[in-house]
Amino acid sequence: MKDRLVRFGVSLEGELLRRFDAHIGGEGYGNRSKAIADLIRKEFVADSFSKGGPVAGAVTIVYDHHRREVVNRLLGIQHDHGGIIISAQHVHLDHDNCLEIIAVKGPGARVKALADVLKSVKGVKHSTLSVTCTGR
Repeated sequence: MKDRLVRFGVSLEGELLRRFDAHIGGEGYGNRSKAIADLIRKEFVADSFSKGGPVAGAVTIVYDHHRREVVNRLLGIQHDHGGIIISAQHVHLDHDNCLEIIAVKGPGARVKALADVLKSVKGVKHSTLSVTCTGR
């Protein structure tokens, strides 16, 4: 059963509210309530991640597959972290470059450790970690 909707008031400086409205309008929000709820959830995800709590997300890396041993090293790391890796997708960007998208779910500290070790591999040109909640 979903929680019932609760209304509450917020007082903000006029300029701050104007900037917020402009920002959420640019993001496509139809109302302030959804935008505020999303900001609150974003803070909960950040807090959970920083405290090592459960998160889901994606580690995205771009690498030169011609670089000696980079592919084997990346695969070895992924096999070592199988407990938090849900899936991986490999994309050929061009003759030299590959994109790997690794879906993860687990404790924030383990997810960050995986992302850190992947980005440190020689031949990895760029890496990002994006985390969100697990839906709970």
